[in-house]
Amino acid sequence: QVQLVESGGGLVQPGGSLRLSCAASGITFSRYVMGWYRQAPGKERELVARITSGGGTNYADSVKGRFTISRDNAKNTLYLQMNSLSPEDTAVYSCNARRLQGAWSYDYWGQGTQVTVSS
Repeated sequence: QVQLVESGGGLVQPGGSLRLSCAASGITFSRYVMGWYRQAPGKERELVARITSGGGTNYADSVKGRFTISRDNAKNTLYLQMNSLSPEDTAVYSCNARRLQGAWSYDYWGQGTQVTVSS
């Protein structure tokens, strides 16, 4: 079975940092586009950052310059380094694995980890 397990969330003060991790199993990790999404209470889920199998990245404008997405294919793990956090970053952060193969599509999600930025 496919499993994505996030960790690293928690409570942090404004201006602080957190590093989220997503451990993947049951997939050939290196073949998947990986992404971090977040959803705040009362808001729609939004893409935070994505990274392709080749290492290309893209970020939401709201996190550019503050967040860095990376992956370690040898460890089957995705990361999100979050710096200069603000209360607007408070949300449940979820890991996503996506792959398109001909007529097939695959889209897997982790359970999410809570990030709360508050003084």
